[in-house]
Amino acid sequence: MLPMPVAPAPQVVERPAVDETADPDRPWIVLVWNDPINLMSYVTFVFQKLFGYSLEKATELMLDVHQKGRAVVSSGSREKAELDVFRLHEHGLWATMQRDD
Repeated sequence: MLPMPVAPAPQVVERPAVDETADPDRPWIVLVWNDPINLMSYVTFVFQKLFGYSLEKATELMLDVHQKGRAVVSSGSREKAELDVFRLHEHGLWATMQRDD
């Protein structure tokens, strides 16, 4: 005969003291990071095409990417940020998103 399995004794689990409330008003930002592959003119073109930025604004953001290593190119809801990151990836740019501080 096989022995009967014994269920473990119930245990009390403490809930961690973490603030689980989400702040829906805090937007997400999309960052584009510098890479050694894409031409500056191409990055400027992508910013104009995807976000409708003027040549001047797109150039300013491209220079931030080139000189500072990154630039915030859009902000908004999480869904919008996810879509923007996806579209930037489709165009070969390195992009991430994070909560705005």
